[in-house]
Amino acid sequence: MARIPSAVVAATGLVGGYGVARWTGERRLGGVVLAAAGAAAAQRWRRQAGGKAAGALTAGYVAAFAGSHPLARRIGAWPSVLGVAGAVALASWAVADRRG
Repeated sequence: MARIPSAVVAATGLVGGYGVARWTGERRLGGVVLAAAGAAAAQRWRRQAGGKAAGALTAGYVAAFAGSHPLARRIGAWPSVLGVAGAVALASWAVADRRG
């Protein structure tokens, strides 16, 4: 079975976390999804690109989550979540996944 790129794991955590919170009405459950995917992505980032890069990508993941909230007021919830997930996926690919 092919390994799932860390970019996909991270983007799925942001989109999946929001989706679970929205569809279940349980924000904490969405937070669990967000945190689990973030932790899995951070482990991969550390293995693939080292500790400093993993720290920076993890900070970006958390900042994307936090930044999606004010952005959602301007452009809507789903566009905001998809936009920040895309940005995190692109950063993850550029820093960790394309190396290989």
